[in-house]
Amino acid sequence: MKIAIIGAGAAGLMAAITAKRLNKNLNIDIFDINKGIGKKILASGNGRCNISNSSITKDNYIGENPSFVNDALKQFDFKAFERFCKSIGLLLDIKETCKVYPLSNEAKSVTNLLESAIQSLGIKLILETKVTDIEKNEDKFNVISSEKSYVNYDQVVLSCGLGAAPQLNATELGMNFAEKFGHSCNMTYPSLVGLHTNYDQPTRIQGVKKESHVTLYIDGNKEAEITGDVLFTKYGVSGFAILDISQYAVYPLSLYQDVQIAVNMFPTINRNELLAQIEGLFKSLPNEKAQTLLTGIISNKLAPIVLENAKVSNEALAKDINSKHIRSIINTLINWRFKITDTQGFKHAEASGGGVRTDEVDSRTYESKKCKGLYLAGEVLDIVGNRGGFNLHFAWASGYLAGKSLGKK
Repeated sequence: MKIAIIGAGAAGLMAAITAKRLNKNLNIDIFDINKGIGKKILASGNGRCNISNSSITKDNYIGENPSFVNDALKQFDFKAFERFCKSIGLLLDIKETCKVYPLSNEAKSVTNLLESAIQSLGIKLILETKVTDIEKNEDKFNVISSEKSYVNYDQVVLSCGLGAAPQLNATELGMNFAEKFGHSCNMTYPSLVGLHTNYDQPTRIQGVKKESHVTLYIDGNKEAEITGDVLFTKYGVSGFAILDISQYAVYPLSLYQDVQIAVNMFPTINRNELLAQIEGLFKSLPNEKAQTLLTGIISNKLAPIVLENAKVSNEALAKDINSKHIRSIINTLINWRFKITDTQGFKHAEASGGGVRTDEVDSRTYESKKCKGLYLAGEVLDIVGNRGGFNLHFAWASGYLAGKSLGKK
């Protein structure tokens, strides 16, 4: 049997290795536009490769039907992934946070070992090849590239992702191929991405980073809460808390809903405690500038902004600050509201949301319900994981189930 896999990322490589290990008689070709395999693997974790997570449930995923991941997570849990890694010679570093990295701390070691496994199994890599079309004639598939046609495949796996990181040649071609074979798709959007705000002077606080509690409001209703780093940038906000909350913000934003965040820069101190501390500070040093005193608790860049929001002069002394001013200062510190106006887009997104609807794919085999012999795995499906290795794990797990099914054919 002859199999074509479109995309040499985590899902496609796992599908190929799993299928070939189960059935040595398979002839498998993997197509990719890049010069090497696993471009997104190499980019993950800032080159360290946050390869998986040791604590995974369906609650780590969003999409039209997050429960779709259950079969994949059950059959290919973290222990199964760990065994697979050992089988190719890859040892893992499991952090207390449950994030998992290669023990080498280098993403390149992951792709090197995967490529070695591919070569030892006799799987063919067809790199620097852009697949422009896929045809099906009766029960055979033909893969068309800009250079030539590759014909008579019995099965095809679409594992070529979506549009996140176009600088790595990511496209939505896989979704387009799926639509050609009868699939419907949900609108795609960048996920795990920085957010633009309506704050009109972002460069004044650019570079300020603060552990904060972020609350997301959609049309005035509380939608999600995340605690983590918030980084103020030249376009708005980023940082781990913002990347995490973007998963729940971007889709409503694309539907033109009102999307706002509230930033609490003192999540471990309640309002009354903070108020008492600031009042005490101002009373103990009445002749100091209020702005100077505020730099004892917040960034030098933030202090004048906080006073401006409270309608207090930057030259005001502590003794000139009344209780109304202090309440206004507190409100900025623990409930600073920003309207979200845009995102940093697919180029700066760690993942894509949306994609091929999962109710049109068999969750046990990842074979299409619309086209016999067509399989879909990884990011091309309408499943996106939280930050922390969950997206890569879904790619491995979905590729495993697709490969397992192909190996039994």
